Amino acid sequence: MNRREFLVALTASVAGVGVSRAQVSGGMASRGVRPQPRGKPSGLPFHARLTDVAASAGLNAPVIYGPLNHMDYILESMGCGVAFIDYDNDGWLDIFLLSGTRREGPVSGATNRLYKNNRDGTFTDVTEKAGLVRQGWAFGVTVGDYNNDGFDDLFITCWPQNILYRNNGDGSFTDVTKQAGLLHPGNRWGTGCTWVDYDRDGHLDLFVSNYLVFDFGKIPPTGKDPNCDYKGVPVNCGPRGLVPERPMLYHNNGDGTFTEVTESSGVGAVAPAYGLTAVGADLDGDGWQEIYVACDSTPSQLFHHRKDGTFEEVGLESGLAVNEDGREQAGMGIAVGDLNTDGLLDVLKTHFAEDTAALYQNIGDLQFNDVTLRSGLGVETRYVSWGDGMVDLDNDGLPDIFWVTGSTFPEVERKFPEFPFKSPRILFRNLGGGRFEELLDGAGPGVAEEHASRGVAFGDFDNDGDLDILIMNINEPPSLLRNDVSGSAHWLKVKLVGTRSNTSAIGSVVTAVYGKSRQSQAVMASSSYLSCGDRRLHFGLGKAVTADLDIMWPSGARESIKGVRADHLITVKEGVGVIAQEQFGHG
Repeated sequence: MNRREFLVALTASVAGVGVSRAQVSGGMASRGVRPQPRGKPSGLPFHARLTDVAASAGLNAPVIYGPLNHMDYILESMGCGVAFIDYDNDGWLDIFLLSGTRREGPVSGATNRLYKNNRDGTFTDVTEKAGLVRQGWAFGVTVGDYNNDGFDDLFITCWPQNILYRNNGDGSFTDVTKQAGLLHPGNRWGTGCTWVDYDRDGHLDLFVSNYLVFDFGKIPPTGKDPNCDYKGVPVNCGPRGLVPERPMLYHNNGDGTFTEVTESSGVGAVAPAYGLTAVGADLDGDGWQEIYVACDSTPSQLFHHRKDGTFEEVGLESGLAVNEDGREQAGMGIAVGDLNTDGLLDVLKTHFAEDTAALYQNIGDLQFNDVTLRSGLGVETRYVSWGDGMVDLDNDGLPDIFWVTGSTFPEVERKFPEFPFKSPRILFRNLGGGRFEELLDGAGPGVAEEHASRGVAFGDFDNDGDLDILIMNINEPPSLLRNDVSGSAHWLKVKLVGTRSNTSAIGSVVTAVYGKSRQSQAVMASSSYLSCGDRRLHFGLGKAVTADLDIMWPSGARESIKGVRADHLITVKEGVGVIAQEQFGHG
């Protein structure tokens, strides 16, 4: 028996009995690990500078989510995602922000919000005009063109009912949840969600992860259950000790309606778990999308496509369910990228305080190795971590790592200041060779600012050739970190339009070959923590002035494009080739 087989047997013996003894005790999984010693700084310059420009951009309304200074229920503490979406197809990223509310009833200003990009660094709130005013508990968002009409639609997970908004193409949206067949019986706490064309018929299907069974009237608030404490301080209960849920899969019928296929697809065969972020990507390069779910305090789930319309759950066998010690972690956010530019998609998953994030290197054949410690990420264990990305912030051709933090327990800070409710962002620059270095300063003021953050989306909102960052902050306005890159590094953006595939080309994988690097990126409808970023893929190229592209479309078709010039956005139409090129200014 090899090490992986041993971990599978060990973890399965616990997972197979349903809710474990540790779960009954309450709280979130954490290994209580101390950070690794920090090495000597490399001293290398970092050519990206991140500055929060949300206020000057017009993003001034706070995202209401639960009480201001305490959290009585886990529902209030989990926060929500954010999204970049070009809802009007003008080539500029607009912003969609989710919102919560407060238990006592309607709260002024608590609504999901859509902001139109004015193309001058500012945004205008068009929520009412777009028909998107809605108050309640929203959590996750996925963006994609489910009816192939050329305009991106919005699906939002909520407690107690999810919502599907159809983009009408005239600047407005219509709630079509009922007529689409997406109303579910009873109350559910939907969290992660992603569009995925699991049967490759050209129509986007819908995967929804559910967190746990929640009822304000049945779960004791903070201070009413002696088992719900952190460091001896009474806190809100969960997830352990509460009833976990199973995910759901809906098949797109191609006529604007969906049919639930959870059981027939094999998705319903998994044991209940505390599912959070869900992502869809072809992780093994076979042309069919896997679905990966970050599960909180239970082993994470990887649904491998059998190429016949059904899935098998292989999280433990793949190495993505637990860490290298066979322990489940408090899975929050998921980033998918190519950390070592070898053409294979790797995975980053964030977790609770006093634990590391987990960096999984893809070694082929749907097998992953936990390389967290050898990569240098073990130096950071201080904070509860959420939305994340594996993105090239300085355009040097090597994807960097970024995530946001913030506690779920504001009460703890009063007794233990070393566990603050608001905390800074985390940035690891890629040194190459599989090694990363945390930048505590030198990347601009936006990194050190302290907030209780949750969702994150990455995208080039000002079309200047670098990646900016949108962040949800609990009970504060969002952060919009404008990235200003200096130096002479080059970049390339790729936008795909499907024909045989779904129009959004969700499920595609693009591999850019430049210099000695071969970097793959997936077109995804959701990632980070319950969020959705710019679907235009962004490749930093470093010194390279051209790149060759290999495209695997969701339909199974492959396409190669040679000698693409750097510092352009190119649009590629399936079966046609490059149909547009646009040159941006340098940021």
